[in-house]
Amino acid sequence: MGIRYHSGMPPAKPSAAPGPPRAGGRVTLRDVARTLGVSVATVSNAYNRPDQLSEDLRQRVLQAARDLGYQGPDPLARSLRRGRTGVLGVVYDAPLDYAFADPAAALFLGSVTRAVQHHDLNVLLLASPYAPGAHADPTGPVRSASVDGFIVYCAADGSALLRAVLERGLPTVLVDQEPQAGAVNVGIDDAGGAQAAAAHLLALGHRQLGVVCLELSEQRFSGPVSPAREAQATYRTTDQRLRGYRAAAAHHPDATLYPTEAAHNTPDSGEALTRDLLTRHPQVTAVLCMSDVLAQGALRAAAALGRRVPQDLSVVGFDDLPGSETLDLTTVWQPTTDKGEQVGQAMLNLLAGQPAAPVTLPTRLVVRGTTAPPAP
Repeated sequence: MGIRYHSGMPPAKPSAAPGPPRAGGRVTLRDVARTLGVSVATVSNAYNRPDQLSEDLRQRVLQAARDLGYQGPDPLARSLRRGRTGVLGVVYDAPLDYAFADPAAALFLGSVTRAVQHHDLNVLLLASPYAPGAHADPTGPVRSASVDGFIVYCAADGSALLRAVLERGLPTVLVDQEPQAGAVNVGIDDAGGAQAAAAHLLALGHRQLGVVCLELSEQRFSGPVSPAREAQATYRTTDQRLRGYRAAAAHHPDATLYPTEAAHNTPDSGEALTRDLLTRHPQVTAVLCMSDVLAQGALRAAAALGRRVPQDLSVVGFDDLPGSETLDLTTVWQPTTDKGEQVGQAMLNLLAGQPAAPVTLPTRLVVRGTTAPPAP
C-alpha cells in the first residue's frame, strides 16, 4: 500500500533524484515517478487509489503525466492484475440495433445499467443474430469477449449461443430463460399474464381468437403456426405465453386460437400478420399480441381493414410500455424496470462471491379501451 500524503510533496531520496524521462520510447509510469522524485506507488495511486493521496499531490502527479505525454496505466495490464475487466456482457441473438429499437429492451438495459454503474461496471452489448448459412460463427462475440460475467437477455433454449455462454464458466444471469446449471434465473410470470389476457377476452364472449406470436425458434419464420412448429418452440417467452393462452381457452370447448408468428418484433410485422390473419379468418373477433409493439401494428391493420376497435375487433398487448396508455391499449403489465434491477443485483452478488436466488416477478392485466364484447 502506498503512503498517504495529506499535503505537500514528499522529500526525494538522494538516490532517486528527479530527472527527465529516458529519451525515445513510450513514456511509462516509472518515468513520471522519476521526473517528480516520488515512488512508483505514488504515481500508481494517483490513478488507481486516489484516496491514498492528498488532492494537491494527485493533481501534481496528473499534471506531470500530461506534460510528459503519459496516457495512464494500460487498461489490459490493469485488468489482468486485478483479475477483472469491469465489463458485463449482455447477450442476445438479434441484430445490434434491436437493443435500441425495441422499447422493452431499451427499458430493461437502462435499468440494468443503473443497477451496476455505481460499482465501476460497464455494459457491453454482444449481438449474435442467428443467420442460416452465414459463414461467421454467431458464438464468436461471446467466446472472445473480455468480460466479468454474462447477462443472457435473449437466446433460444439449447442454442449454440447459450452453450457458449455457459461454457465460459463466468457469473451468468439468465433473463426469461429455462433454468440452467451454474446460472441464476430472473424472469416474469409469462404464462400467468398470458392466461389472464385470454381469460379476459373469453369472459367478454370472444371465442375466435387470433394470436400474433413472437419468434418461436432461432430459425426465423413469418406466418401461420402449425402444431408441429408450436411443439418445437425454443424461446421460453413465446412458449410460455402460448401455453397461457391455451390454458385459458381449455376452459371453453368452443374456443379456437389462430396463432401466427412474427419474424421480427416490429409494428410493421404486427400489421402485416394481423392483416393476413383477419383475411384468412374473418370470423376472428379478438387478437392477442405477445408484445405492445406487435399490438400497435394490429391496431393499424384493423384501421386499414375498416374493423373498429373495440366494436368490431378487440386487441390485447403484452408489456405495458410507456406509450400504451396513450393508445388506450388493454395489455399485460410486466415490471421491466424492476426486472432489470433484479438482474443487476443478482450479478453484483455473483461477482462478490455471494449467492443469488432465482426470481420470478408478477404480471397483471391492465384493462383499457381496446377490448369489449364481440358485436352481436
